[in-house]
Amino acid sequence: MSSIVVVGANWGDEGKGRIVDYLAGEASASIRFQGGNNAGHTVVNDFGTFKLHQLPSGVFNPDCIAVLGPGMVISPAPLSEELVEIKAAGVNVKMCISDRATLCLPLHAIEDTLEEERLGDGAYGSTRQGIAPAYGDRVMKKGILVGWLKQPEVLLERIQFMLDWKLPQLKALYPTFEFTQTAEEMTEWLLEVSAPWRDAICNVTEPLKTLQTQGENLLFEAQLGAGRDLVFGEYPWTTSSNVTAAYAGIGSGLPALRPERVIAVAKSFSSSVGTGTLVTAMAEQDNFREAANEYGAVTGRPRDMGYFDAVATRNGVELQAATEVALTKIDCLSGMQDLKICVAYEGEHCENPIWPQTAELAPIYEQLAGWDEDITGCRTFDSLPVAAQNYVLRIEELMGVPIKMISVGPERDQMINR
Repeated sequence: MSSIVVVGANWGDEGKGRIVDYLAGEASASIRFQGGNNAGHTVVNDFGTFKLHQLPSGVFNPDCIAVLGPGMVISPAPLSEELVEIKAAGVNVKMCISDRATLCLPLHAIEDTLEEERLGDGAYGSTRQGIAPAYGDRVMKKGILVGWLKQPEVLLERIQFMLDWKLPQLKALYPTFEFTQTAEEMTEWLLEVSAPWRDAICNVTEPLKTLQTQGENLLFEAQLGAGRDLVFGEYPWTTSSNVTAAYAGIGSGLPALRPERVIAVAKSFSSSVGTGTLVTAMAEQDNFREAANEYGAVTGRPRDMGYFDAVATRNGVELQAATEVALTKIDCLSGMQDLKICVAYEGEHCENPIWPQTAELAPIYEQLAGWDEDITGCRTFDSLPVAAQNYVLRIEELMGVPIKMISVGPERDQMINR
């Protein structure tokens, strides 16, 4: 039995979905343990190209149970829409949804949008899907649990309790706020929109424990990366949950989890969508962004592009307690003449380079030789150009853990295993 946790070493968008999809062929369960509809995991396989937002990326293995864990906030209508898309492609979905997960309601998305608009230039760069307000309600003990969808009388009671607390605050803070839906109407809508997957709601701990006892392989998946972790990330430009591997057991329903492998996924260059710091930002980004197709999977926003930041990535690898690294999109660097790696910072507080970066920092670069060859057909490390091999080996040296997977394209077979 093997438990593998796949997490991000950077700010998200590292290609975790691609790695999970690749590994899921040997897994009996693929588990999302945090986040919600703000995830955008792009998966390319024999079924087509998909941008998964709530379903775990292992959903395409017909023998793999897709588990939405208790650490998630679940948007009911988008989940139903996602299932329709996946099933239309011929995917047979086997699913378990935690009764302890939290519902993310349209009201939360309204609240999220109003707050971003109120903040103006100081906005957090939210996807406006309602993730932060949903997690906030859970912390304030006003959240709506997924399990209550199977108890309509409790669901109605808790929605009314939440509205009585929330609506006066929203009306006071946001002058344009209007919300006319009653608790009864919200309950009726939730029961209708959740009908396609309501039978999958259960205590997910039980089936996962059974699979553990049987020695089956379990695959755990996070969204975003270490730089966006609520506690250790670039606060306040973070997500609203814990994205580190240490949370995988709690967020999945297996608090005693001790994974055999923790794979920190890192992109072969730096990119970030949303608000925050990108120390290694490139002066000219547009052409590279287009070539690498670097746009937010949820928002479509262009990502900020930068050179590989070994300081931030090493920090992320350590925060994730990674046993190995998966390096993605190295094929996008073919033809780049100005290839370099940030190996240190200079400036105030540069000796303590942790998030948040509260002072102006300047990157100290190490120049490396580039390569012009198309490497998308390479399937072994030795078949890569020597310059590409040296690039990987230098990053591996700086990370302090082995790079065991190298992605040279989006397809399943475009993977080098070392």
